[in-house]
This record gives sequence, structure tokens and C-alpha cells, in this order.
Amino acid sequence: MSQTANDPHRKSWIPVPSDSDFPIQNIPFGVFLTRDDVITIGTRIGDTAIDLGALHQLGYFRDIPLTDDIFLQDTLNDFISDGQKTWRLVRNCIANLFDQKNKELQNNADHRKIVLFNLDEIEMQLPVQIGDYTDFYSSKEHATNVGSMFRDPNNALLPNWLHVPVGYHGRSSTIVPSGIPIHRPMGQTLPQGAETPIFGPSKLVDFELEMAFITTDANQLGEPIPVDEAEDYIFGMVLFNDWSARDIQKWEYVPLGPFLAKNFASSISPWIVTLDALEPFRVESPRQDPTPLPYLQYSGKKSFDIHLEVDLSTENTPPQTITKSNFKYLYWNMSQQLAHHTVNGCKVNSGDMMGSGTISGPTKDSYGSMLELTWKGENPIELADGSKRKFIEDGDTVTFRGYCKNNDVRIGFGEVSNKLLPAFYTKKRK
Repeated sequence: MSQTANDPHRKSWIPVPSDSDFPIQNIPFGVFLTRDDVITIGTRIGDTAIDLGALHQLGYFRDIPLTDDIFLQDTLNDFISDGQKTWRLVRNCIANLFDQKNKELQNNADHRKIVLFNLDEIEMQLPVQIGDYTDFYSSKEHATNVGSMFRDPNNALLPNWLHVPVGYHGRSSTIVPSGIPIHRPMGQTLPQGAETPIFGPSKLVDFELEMAFITTDANQLGEPIPVDEAEDYIFGMVLFNDWSARDIQKWEYVPLGPFLAKNFASSISPWIVTLDALEPFRVESPRQDPTPLPYLQYSGKKSFDIHLEVDLSTENTPPQTITKSNFKYLYWNMSQQLAHHTVNGCKVNSGDMMGSGTISGPTKDSYGSMLELTWKGENPIELADGSKRKFIEDGDTVTFRGYCKNNDVRIGFGEVSNKLLPAFYTKKRK
């Protein structure tokens, strides 16, 4: 199906700032609460949110076979379940409707009043009900850095790492959208030189610069997804901060991996950008050596040139960019991740989320975590007011941004921004 929504020459009758992440070529999908306290599925062009539920009720999707309530829900799961053909029809229809040459809605003031919202009139929600969440460990640079810190630098990668997209099953109930504050987690740690653990708040809270992809219903139980078909089942992507408590993790992760160190909170950007919108920004993945097993061998360009940035701000200082990385650095791409996830017959459902793992680049200013940027805290980051950070402190706000850009268009994800609050202490009952 032709993706007319991607036409780089298309202009919208909705104003779009020159540096916007959301031109008419993007058309992401999200869920928001309107000024009338109604939850609806919507999209965004420039700084204008568009109520797709209202558009559908007004008959603007009349040529697409959609159920009456497909956009009148509090999650995107059912829409995602309709599959790639429906996503493309809807996206093309939206692009056509808001094209500056199309007067159908543009000249209907009553309908515009119902359908369009300023961003300060809405409240973004978690876009999908995430049934299952998997976090991969797919950046060679990140895995090498961590292995060098805690193991022999000459053998930083474990023997399986270059053969298999390593991952673990995470906790979906604590995934939140941008803007929701995060409490410092409590747990067990083993202080340096101690023989027995102590209980208390983590002292080494960290961010992990990741992206995540959202799937549709992909397979039956027992059915693997071929690597070159995997993208057919990926709806789109979000920015993903997979918060981490490094001291809790160090004590608990052997033998079964992270637990309390990772399940206290993860946060995502609220607009899901479709793979179709990212199509113009495809790039080659890093060369893989040794050659993966046949089920992980793919054809074509399976990665995307997505610029990633992290800002850190305190209660006393403005945002300061502390790292810049890129999604294209990932050694294992999304198609390989999904193919590996299902090669044993694991069933994947609409709304499932797969995290990329921390995305670190080849240089010190492109590392994707405080653990790497400060090298275990040995080289603190100096902020504008002269204060220093080894890890994230209470009151700090971490903000991720991501975007693609070429000579014709910029497609972005907006941001995911969350503040770290002190540990949550339960009041004792009298």
C-alpha cells in the first residue's frame, strides 16, 4: 500500500513550527484526556492535538472499515490489533484531511472546534495497556563498558552475547508516561566491605537511555516469527527510560538477573511514532561478527537513524545536555529481537512492549547511563552551578528527546521527562 502520508512535500493547514517533531509526515498515535474530561485516542500535528474519536463520529473515516468505538477507548490496543493495513489507511486519511489543499475540515469551523485541541487543553495518558514487557541488552558499547567495569576488560562480553539478543522479562505495571514523578526505590544492598546486606533507599539511581517498540498480535502459541517478517508486527516506537538502581542490582542480579533494581519504574514518551513514519530514515545496522545463526540473518536496512539526547536538571539548575547517542548504534536490531523472542513459540500480543536496552555510542559523550558517563561515579558530571552528579539525586529531572532529520523533514518523538522524588515511606498506623 502506498504511504502517501510520507510525502515530504506535503504541508498542513495546521501551523507547524519549523523545529517541530510533529509535522504532517509524522502522525503519531496517543491517548489523551480532553478539556471535557473525555479520554480519546488522538494524533498530533505541530502543537495541535487531534481527537480521532470525534473525527470518526463525524464521518471522516467513512471509507475505512472501522468499528464505531475503535477510537473511543482508553488504550490503542484494539486499533493496533487491526493490523498494518488499517494503520496505513488511517494515517493516509489523516494526512489527506489535514493537507493544506483539502478544505473539507479546514472550512468547517464547527467541526474544527470539536476535533482540535491546544496541548495545554489535554493530558497525555499511557497509550497502550502493556500486557508484557521485555528488556533487551543490545548495545555492544554498553555491554562492553559494563563488562569492563565489573569483569575482566579483555573479556568484557560474556560468551553468548555476540550470538544471541540477550533479554529478560520485566514488570509492566510500573511503566508510566512522561511527567509522572518516580520515587527512589527501597531494597537490599551490600555496602563495600560488608558481609551482610542492609535495607534502605538505593544510593545509586540511574537512567537508562533506551527506545522501545510496541507490537500487534503477532503469532499463535508455538509459531515463530521470521526475522524478515518481524516489522509487519511492529506498530511503532517510543522513547524509554528504564530506571535502574545500580546498588540493588549489584547485590541481587546473580543468578537470575535484575529484579527490584529494575521493576520500580520505567517511563515512556506518550506519542507512538509508527515505523511507517520512520521509513525515510532507515540505515544499516552494525556489522555482526560472528555471523548470527540462520534464524537471525536478515536482509535490507533494519535500523533507523534516530538522534537521542538526555538532559539533566536540578531544582536549582536549568536542563543541561549530558549525553548524545543514536539508535543506529544497536548491535541487535528490532527484527532480530522479535524473531529471537518468538523462535521458541512465545506468543506476542497487541500492546506488548520490547525495550532496546541501554543505547551507548562509541565515545564517552555518547554513553547511555550515569554508570558509564561517570564510570561508576569515579568521574562526576559537573553541572552549571558547580554541583556534581555521580548518579541521580532527589529532585533531579531526567529528560530524553529523540528525532530523525534529513534534508526534507524532521520526525521526532517529543520527550519523556520525569522527576526523581525521595523514597516513599509508609506512615505507621497508630
